[in-house]
Amino acid sequence: MDKKEKEYKKRRELLSAKLIEAREKAGLTQNDVAKTGLISQTELSKIENSDRKVEFLFLVDLAKIYNQPIDFFISEK
Repeated sequence: MDKKEKEYKKRRELLSAKLIEAREKAGLTQNDVAKTGLISQTELSKIENSDRKVEFLFLVDLAKIYNQPIDFFISEK
């Protein structure tokens, strides 16, 4: 794995951690999110485990569900 791939992996893992944090702060389970019809629990699990990429528009939808500003997810802090 080259330097660029390592950086991409690190960023994807950070995003996954932030998605979990936001979902838990909202008091939601993966099943609760799945009940919105936006995504299945299985696919959300893949995203939260860094096994699936997240499209930006989907991230916007999750931010709304989790009541978080979009910059919460894209900040590298």
